[in-house]
Amino acid sequence: MALLNFMKPMNQLEEGGRTSAPVQRDAGEPEKKCPNCHKEIPLSRLWANDLVCACGYHFRMKARQRIQMIADKDSFRELFSGMQADNPLNFPGYREKIETVRAASGEKEAVVCGTAMIGKQRSCLFVMESYFMMGSMGSAVGEKITSLFEYAVQYRLPVVGFTVSGGARMQEGLLSLMQMAKTSAAVKRHSDAGLLYVAVLTDPTTGGVTASFAMEADIILAEPGATVGFAGARVIEQTTKKALPEGFQTAEFVLEHGFVDSIVPRSAQKKYLADILQMHDGRAV
Repeated sequence: MALLNFMKPMNQLEEGGRTSAPVQRDAGEPEKKCPNCHKEIPLSRLWANDLVCACGYHFRMKARQRIQMIADKDSFRELFSGMQADNPLNFPGYREKIETVRAASGEKEAVVCGTAMIGKQRSCLFVMESYFMMGSMGSAVGEKITSLFEYAVQYRLPVVGFTVSGGARMQEGLLSLMQMAKTSAAVKRHSDAGLLYVAVLTDPTTGGVTASFAMEADIILAEPGATVGFAGARVIEQTTKKALPEGFQTAEFVLEHGFVDSIVPRSAQKKYLADILQMHDGRAV
């Protein structure tokens, strides 16, 4: 988070941020503490600024909130909403956990797929849901993303995807790992058709999702400060017996080492994506 510390406001003029909405805090209004600058932020101000603190820290965002932010008004049409996890391995307690996270997240699965206009550019769009078992990839998630790419090939559409995941879903064992190959094959068919795929990595994008469709896009973007990697830093250090560099697995570190094309703040993402889609007319780079 070293980069974010440099973005801390230096004076009262900067404190609200140039793009922050002028929202006044009411007495007793709920607040949320920023883990970067440690300030208490009124929820009204945080929501008005797309869940970004004035210091630059990007809070996690629910899938539907992000769709509302990125898609043109009333343009999103959901696809494959009936696909949802079962318990193929009869893993103890898995079915009950799924029901719990469905109620808590308001989603049937850890990804929402559909079509949308982004800056008047028609696209297929998928957004992973961090509040559904940290966006873990099980059979249903893999099937939904695969189906979306197949739909995009059929209708000659680009794909824009927002990733957030802790990796493959352990309760589905090998079936989860198989989704890496399945989604990768779908991305390849989409690419072979000459169509564009843009991925936006959000915090965190890790495990089997990173090792498959998240890093297979024609253009890979990331949010500031997002964790991007495969295995956890502690696991890597224990395996290699070496200390990792400072900021390892942050979006900024990954950008510096050539695995990400650009870091785009949330406030600029819609225009940035619209410009890319218009520039490439939905075709692969």
